[in-house]
Amino acid sequence: MTKQVQQLERVIIRFAGDSGDGMQLTGDRFTAGTAEFGNDLSTLPNFPAEIRAPAGTLPGVSSFQLHFADHDILTPGDAPNVLVAMNPAALKANLSDLPRGADIIANTDEFTKRNLQKVGYAASPLEDDSLAAWRVHSVPLTSLTVKALEGFSLSKKDAERSKNMFALGLLSWLYHRPTEATIQFLETKFAKKPDIAKANIAAFQAGWNYGETTESFSVSYEVKPAKLAPGVYRNISGNQALAYGLIAASVQSKLPLFLGSYPITPASDILHELSKHKRFGIRTFQAEDEIAGVGAALGASFGGALGITTTSGPGVALKAETVGLAVTTELPLIVVDVQRAGPSTGMPTKTEQTDLLMAMYGRNGESPLPIIAPSTPSDCFDAAVEAARIAVKYRTPVMLLSDGYLANGSEPWKVPDAADLPDISTEFASGPNAEDGTTFLPFKRDPETLARPWAIPGTAGLEHRIGGIEKAEGTGNISYDPDNHDRMVRIRQAKIDGIAHDIPALEVDDPDGDARVLVLGWGSTYGPIAAAVRRIRKAGGKVAQAHLRHVNPLPANTGEVLRGYDRVLLPEINLGQLALLLRARFLVDIISYNRVRGLPFKAEELAGVIQDVIDSE
Repeated sequence: MTKQVQQLERVIIRFAGDSGDGMQLTGDRFTAGTAEFGNDLSTLPNFPAEIRAPAGTLPGVSSFQLHFADHDILTPGDAPNVLVAMNPAALKANLSDLPRGADIIANTDEFTKRNLQKVGYAASPLEDDSLAAWRVHSVPLTSLTVKALEGFSLSKKDAERSKNMFALGLLSWLYHRPTEATIQFLETKFAKKPDIAKANIAAFQAGWNYGETTESFSVSYEVKPAKLAPGVYRNISGNQALAYGLIAASVQSKLPLFLGSYPITPASDILHELSKHKRFGIRTFQAEDEIAGVGAALGASFGGALGITTTSGPGVALKAETVGLAVTTELPLIVVDVQRAGPSTGMPTKTEQTDLLMAMYGRNGESPLPIIAPSTPSDCFDAAVEAARIAVKYRTPVMLLSDGYLANGSEPWKVPDAADLPDISTEFASGPNAEDGTTFLPFKRDPETLARPWAIPGTAGLEHRIGGIEKAEGTGNISYDPDNHDRMVRIRQAKIDGIAHDIPALEVDDPDGDARVLVLGWGSTYGPIAAAVRRIRKAGGKVAQAHLRHVNPLPANTGEVLRGYDRVLLPEINLGQLALLLRARFLVDIISYNRVRGLPFKAEELAGVIQDVIDSE
């Protein structure tokens, strides 16, 4: 049977099922095939925090959304065109996001009376008219998988576990995805269990063949590769990119990297990734708690290494005292905060931008530090290199604010040429630096950066005091002198403020230069904001866009940019934390738009807000 092939510009697919159904793995493999094919893509994994929520219930639903296209895209998409629902809970949890006319591929084997009752369905929605607004494809995925694996010496339960590979094969056929990489992945993943590898491969191929032969799908779809700038690309998640950026920073700074970390969602993958790269001289230390992790990292910095600690919001609270110690001892330290929904444990697997004020002020005393926020998963690489550059050059702890959306999401990354990476190497103190030529002054500062010397412990003649008590200017001796304390507080602040002259100016995207409304963002809101701005411009509206990577200090021209527009709209996944800071500093009436749902903004939502601001002019 010859089937029609329809060309599409873009597709949004959401795989959804029980947390034990392997939806994240399925989504990852479909994404890998899509990246191999050459589409531009963006992903949004969404899963429960509980290790194993009750099977078949709404709290246990796990999903993975993938947006891929033949052109440049910016977000995982507002709403899926296709929902793969492995059970009734997956259908009910995601149906409200599904636009009318979208496709639903439902695993009919799981729509049993017991599973329907678990989520409040009195009758199967596949058998009444409640889904009439959508195109429903009822497929017995579980039983088809078991049938395909009859020749394998597997129990029925073990065979059923491969149904996600059957679904992956079906979707790979439906959208013409490459299959070789998935087969190689399964062979590698189950290399020690060849029977399991063969069974999963068979299920994957059976899903492909089902799509090819069934009458349920008379059309398959093709999304051509995107036209990307020449170069070598790979698909990368934010946590992977951040880890690679830290490795690159270690190489470029010629400093050994030491990570002191305690596992915490959603930052743990950085520890996992860095632990694989010992050949680069990377040392990873899984500490007994958050305080020990940052203490070890700061100790490594004191010893002449690039000290790094990774965590999420609750861990930042525990690390606060040691970060303050890094401020007053003026040692380089990178604190990676992969933000998640709070307060307290909050929603550990969901995203937010709610740690900004804690990063700014969450320490005792006047303890300023630079804050950098990557904008996309791949930008996490460059942000990590920049954080290291600033930390090493200015002898200061740096807070790097990623978040769960960036950490777990992925996109194509153009692998940079190592020759284009910045040289961020530094010189350690080697001898006396006082005017008399015989004395070492540990707090004699570089006149340009205000950074103090970095002296390796044990270097003859460079002995000096270290600790949290205030130090005398120059000598570093313990000092309770009021005027000295005032000077030291102001110098530490001036050092951070001076970084503003060492970072790029805030760039504004205003094509015609006559927009009256500016949309400002920071961190992971970049994609949804940019996509919304595209929609407004396509409809004939005029709007400017600017995005902050350096949140503290702000670029030197920030005030000038903000005052150059009649209205400034600032969307944040918090209750207006950056808006508060900007209003206080620049006396500009920032218009806040805030949602804290544990999810990224939708482009359509922001486009409506932007249009409302334009219309109110």
